[in-house]
Amino acid sequence: MVLGIMGAMPEEMDKIIAAITGKEIIEKGSRLYYRGNLFGQEVVAVFSRWGKVAAATTATNMILDFNVDRIVFTGVAGAVNPDLKVGDIVIAQRLYQHDMDARPLMRRFEIPLTGKTSFEIPQQNVETMSKAVHNFLKNNKEFRKILAEQDIVYPKFLVGDIASGDLFISSTEMKNALVRNLPSVLCAEMEGAAVAQVCDDYSIPLSVVRVISDAADEEAHVSAIGFVNQHAGDYSLSILKEYIQLLN
Repeated sequence: MVLGIMGAMPEEMDKIIAAITGKEIIEKGSRLYYRGNLFGQEVVAVFSRWGKVAAATTATNMILDFNVDRIVFTGVAGAVNPDLKVGDIVIAQRLYQHDMDARPLMRRFEIPLTGKTSFEIPQQNVETMSKAVHNFLKNNKEFRKILAEQDIVYPKFLVGDIASGDLFISSTEMKNALVRNLPSVLCAEMEGAAVAQVCDDYSIPLSVVRVISDAADEEAHVSAIGFVNQHAGDYSLSILKEYIQLLN
């Protein structure tokens, strides 16, 4: 089994890539793919770049050129649900493309020719990632101490809906509009639902796990960059370690 690992920012992927042993580096489509071994698991890891198109083309390459059997997309997101704080974790159950709107030809958010307004992650995949995140929060006490020094205390995880779109949600007005249209959504990002559409086309299991970096408000750009630079890589690598142990 080959596990594909994707993230949209280099800071989310650098520590994962550094931890891969026996690395082979392959360049395709302006991306660098790192094939090797991570915690005893054969993996292919890649920095996909931001946005739905970049993520979709990268996921397609992972499936067709590298024959991955499943994909994990990891990285940060902006909180839409007020119960979420910086440092909390969201595991995707359903993924919406919040900027898809072909009305009046079809329903809002419906992906043309699919009949679907969202892509659902199989329950088994959700449960495996949930257990991995639970184990990470329970076992990684040293990292929790570092987070506490940054006033990130008692981080939690929620399972629920994620909205993806080629918009950086960076104002209260944008966030409120998203909540009005998709009230079940917990957080917003720019790639997950596009990868979910590709994985649905090719019947490839997918898990999407996002760490809250900001409140998707007027300070989002400052909070997100600071969090990504300090903590995103450690979150991603630590969660993947627990996830791979469960897979094996």
